Amino acid sequence: MFNIGDKVVYPMHGAGTIVAIEEREILGKKHKYYIILLPINRLKVMVPVKNADAAGLRNILEVEDMEKVLTALSSDVIMKMPKNWNRRYKFNLERIKSGDLMEIADVIKSLEKLDTKKSLSTGERKILTEARSIIISEMALVFDKEVEEVVSMVDEAIFG
Repeated sequence: MFNIGDKVVYPMHGAGTIVAIEEREILGKKHKYYIILLPINRLKVMVPVKNADAAGLRNILEVEDMEKVLTALSSDVIMKMPKNWNRRYKFNLERIKSGDLMEIADVIKSLEKLDTKKSLSTGERKILTEARSIIISEMALVFDKEVEEVVSMVDEAIFG
């Protein structure tokens, strides 16, 4: 069970801080929900307490682990991806859904490098934006920095 003030990650949405635990009635049934404030776009999401594990809700990483993610973003090693954009889209979406930040870092790095060679499809651009948002939101909380500072850190790691 998480508490108010805990910094958590909600896969596919990013990291945020639990600002409340509320009981709400939805479709005639009362349930407890974590109310999570995400730093990017100041978005609030509700996660049912009873489904938190199944939803993949987890604590944010430690600073040392996040530094490994930054190192991965700056690496020249790029994972081999399918050539067909449709297969590449599905491949990268599955990697993001895993919630593993190293996988998400690989998606970002691979798509950013691909974008310098040729324009990404609309779907791939959306995946890139989502992946960046997930990593940036967690980094902002882990490093206790503003989102704009973290965006600069990520861009510096990727593009040098």
